[in-house]
Amino acid sequence: MSGAHFAFTDRWGGVSAAPFGQLNLGGAVGDDPAAVRANRELAARSLELDPARVVWMNQVHGREVVVAEEPWNSPEIPAADAVVTTRAGLALAVLTADCVPVLLADPVAGVAAAAHAGRPGLVAGVVPAAVEAMVGLGADPARITARTGPAVCGRCYEVPAAMRDDVAAVVPEAAAETSWGTPSVDVVGGVHAQLAALGVVDRHRSEVCTRESEDHYSYRRDRTTGRLAGYVWLA
Repeated sequence: MSGAHFAFTDRWGGVSAAPFGQLNLGGAVGDDPAAVRANRELAARSLELDPARVVWMNQVHGREVVVAEEPWNSPEIPAADAVVTTRAGLALAVLTADCVPVLLADPVAGVAAAAHAGRPGLVAGVVPAAVEAMVGLGADPARITARTGPAVCGRCYEVPAAMRDDVAAVVPEAAAETSWGTPSVDVVGGVHAQLAALGVVDRHRSEVCTRESEDHYSYRRDRTTGRLAGYVWLA
């Protein structure tokens, strides 16, 4: 799409040691902070981004949305699971290791957003909240392009039956079954159902399941592991 850029990382090409090897971009998983800083710079440079112009969040599995006009100046990064901007050249980043990274952009209005949608965020409505914030800044859902990156798939995200029922009560499309026949949640499917209900028709999804792919971090598979990142920015 002209004017909007989207990118998702895998785990390769960084400097982190095992069990975070190699391109861990998460600063709260126990990795060496110097390695994380180096990895974030490597990832940004590979996308021709200024590392100092990347906005990160303190993700808490909620629905809080913050608006960024510049990178955060204080060491206190806001607790939020979605960030929106109207600033060209300001990259928004979302960290995941099974949850769904959701990137959104309406380049006509000059509005972009990144959201972190795990099971709790799906139920809380973080993606609708992000779209609502974009609309408040002039975006039109019919013009928004949405991209979801590598995430655990419904065939692999096993949960107790009661938990699946709780999710399905809010997002029926997220009810699923594992490949071995037990209850599961399809968070990616749920996110896309929410986007469709909001009028977002230009939607693209990664086919990568993080739990199945050794090229990606997966908390459900490895527990102690790194974090992937999704980036969105406007030219």
